Amino acid sequence: MEFKNIIYKVEDNIATIQLNRPKALNALNSGINNDILAALELVKADRSIRVLIITGNEKAFAAGADIKEMCDATPSYARSFCSAAIDINNTLESLPIPTIAAVNGFALGGGCELALACDFRVAGYKSRFGLPEVSLGIIPGACGTQRLIPLVGLAKTREVVMLNTIIKGEEALAIGLVNRLVDDAEVYDEAVRLAKELMAKPALALAAAKTAINAGAYGTIEEGKKIECNEFALLFDTHDQKEGMKAMLENREPKFTNS
Repeated sequence: MEFKNIIYKVEDNIATIQLNRPKALNALNSGINNDILAALELVKADRSIRVLIITGNEKAFAAGADIKEMCDATPSYARSFCSAAIDINNTLESLPIPTIAAVNGFALGGGCELALACDFRVAGYKSRFGLPEVSLGIIPGACGTQRLIPLVGLAKTREVVMLNTIIKGEEALAIGLVNRLVDDAEVYDEAVRLAKELMAKPALALAAAKTAINAGAYGTIEEGKKIECNEFALLFDTHDQKEGMKAMLENREPKFTNS
């Protein structure tokens, strides 16, 4: 299958989805979301695949949602857009095989949420994680608020979401956001090494372990997902969402009116 926005390959029972919009720092738009969903269907259909790696390029894993597409979105369109991202992340979470995010550079907004949905995160020293949506007049829309809490705790989640704190590689390792931190040039290779370690374990046991861990971590997440998506969509009917996104595109400070 040919893809426009990703590179998909399977080698030695390891599938790799490489985000491939380098000029946009792999920003997530409808096109790339559709490609990822289609690739995930291939993963689900191929029983030879033991581990899935998702990666970007040396500058960015994914620098968030594509603001050009989102800036003038209606609440209805915003809900549809975030629903595709939620489908991707829920699929990653529910796959019976381990998933690894190999993160170089920026993993912001939807890119951070994509990494959070994976079972493991391998990152480079120059990696940067964050959920900056509030500065654009919205909130995370693909369950980032829900998945971050079990990983780093409530206090740190509030910093990342409400203060838009960016977490650098070394801190990400220290607080448990990433599992392994390596030189930037070694990120993908380290993800492959981790994949091979996982492949040495029995597949059914790994699947059962993943199900049990997720059940404990996200026992009450479903209601949170619904609330988050609803609030995300409704914010696209506010002045500050329009102002925040336009200010970013115009490279100026936003003038919020709290309306």
